[in-house]
Amino acid sequence: VFGNARVFGDAWVFGNARVSGNAQVFGNARVFGNAWVSGNARVSGDTQVFGDARVFGNAWVSGNARVFGDAQVSGNARVSGNARVSGDAQVFGDARVSGDKDYAYAHGFGSCNRTTTFFRLKDGDVGVRCGCFYGTLAQFRDKVCETHGETKKAQEYLMLADLMEIRFKN
Repeated sequence: VFGNARVFGDAWVFGNARVSGNAQVFGNARVFGNAWVSGNARVSGDTQVFGDARVFGNAWVSGNARVFGDAQVSGNARVSGNARVSGDAQVFGDARVSGDKDYAYAHGFGSCNRTTTFFRLKDGDVGVRCGCFYGTLAQFRDKVCETHGETKKAQEYLMLADLMEIRFKN
């Protein structure tokens, strides 16, 4: 535990895990493995952050949520309830994930075979994180067309966008 970071209540930080900056881990939360919690992030409740996961920025993870693998939760994102964020998923910006229904990711698409994460935003729109791109589903479509033109890669990304639009319809 470094800087102004705090761990209190019945929370535990163990293994090679790190808590730094102004981050707080409290309640019955567990941070372990090689996980990092930093910046102004908050981890509380019965949450577990483990593996190589990262929670940073102003992100909050609470309830019975799990963040693990190489997953990242950052920006002003909120992950709560029984949500499970895992693998290479990146929940970012103003995301609101309260269960598995609020995010999805696809791996192996585009020129770098990267992971593209789709998630519900606090305004109800759908956010997308793909490489250095972060924006709405509409902005993602525009960027795909601008970057990839009419290639197979563009078709794949646009089909993913269509699928996610259906998935996240209210």
